[in-house]
Amino acid sequence: MVDVILGLQWGDEGKGKIVDFFAKDYDVVARFQGGPNAGHTLYVQDKKVVLHQIPSGVFHPGIINFIGNGVVLDPVTLKKECDTVASFGIDLKKNLFIAERTHLILPTHRALDKAAEISKGNQKIGSTLKGIGPTYMDKTGRNSLRVGDLLDKNFTTQYIKLRMKHQRLLDNYNFQEDITAWEEEFFEALEFLKQLNIVNGEYFINNQLKAGKRILAEGAQGSMLDIDFGTFPYVTSSNTISAGVCNGLGVAPQHIGDVIGVTKAYCTRVGSGPFPTELEDATGEELRKTGNEFGATTGRPRRCGWIDLVALNFACMINGVTKIVMTKADVLDAFAELEVCTAYQVDGKESREVPFQMGHRKPVPLYKKFAGWNTTTSQIKTVDELPATMKTYVSFINEYLGVDIHYISNGPGRDQLIQVK
Repeated sequence: MVDVILGLQWGDEGKGKIVDFFAKDYDVVARFQGGPNAGHTLYVQDKKVVLHQIPSGVFHPGIINFIGNGVVLDPVTLKKECDTVASFGIDLKKNLFIAERTHLILPTHRALDKAAEISKGNQKIGSTLKGIGPTYMDKTGRNSLRVGDLLDKNFTTQYIKLRMKHQRLLDNYNFQEDITAWEEEFFEALEFLKQLNIVNGEYFINNQLKAGKRILAEGAQGSMLDIDFGTFPYVTSSNTISAGVCNGLGVAPQHIGDVIGVTKAYCTRVGSGPFPTELEDATGEELRKTGNEFGATTGRPRRCGWIDLVALNFACMINGVTKIVMTKADVLDAFAELEVCTAYQVDGKESREVPFQMGHRKPVPLYKKFAGWNTTTSQIKTVDELPATMKTYVSFINEYLGVDIHYISNGPGRDQLIQVK
């Protein structure tokens, strides 16, 4: 059976810690989409580690970590991460496997990403400039190179052909930056990548299923950044929802079990795009400061606001969420009053639906107020210790969504996770 953990907002929900917590109950942790634009933060031996490509189960002995074909892989980022992980005594040649069909991010993909974003002027979508979009464009355009191509004697010829195509596009953007150093680093990283376990991914993962192994699929970004169902065009380039597990790993739908959705107790977004509950005031700044809301990958300050149940309900619906984990509940400790978005006003009418082209329709959030708990919760270990006002807050969300919150995270530590169901 394949259980899924994914984000229900615009990413940054704290999925890395949650995957790390659940990983001990599984035999395989598999990434099924996204690239190094995702940063999953873990605390290992009291040290902060941010993983961008390697699955978050890598610090658990005996667990297989698998990078599926739905991922776009930056060999340079992967090598740096592997060096970090190896410093903790982890042997990645034993527990990291990469699907042959995984597409490679080239230096020219990064250059194209940067050139395209610069050309947009004030219409920028907030790209992380990691080359993700151009790589997925080459994937759907049937041009890109894949990990399995590394083992082909004609790889260099294929690379040069694609690089020349990219150069013509860069010339159209009048992009003058020298990427020679990027290429040198890239080819050095390719030699490292060849030493890892490159496997026929779909057979590899299905053989694990046949052997009765429990698999945890790890999503990147969040549901509201999905290429089809997110706030287009301010989205990522892959399917971040549970349906992406099937084509991102090569498993059939009947193998999907629990879908565990992760949401913050409030809401954040990095980069451009619609964000109905954004607070551009002192309250938003307090959320940012208290929650240390800065991107794990980019360091950019995150936009902050109250929890949006309209968007959250939409995400639960399209993912088939069976359980919810609420993170960063402790960030709300200091607030005397909380607000929850329960509906939008769109074109003068009240609605509980996410509209097409949210950026154009500009939904106005309608709120319900709740009393805050005004007490420190970071040391709480059991559900019985939770403040009554927090229980009221959680119960309302459960009832609205029709899906229950099973865990509440009250701090960054591995042990700061309260089971409530």
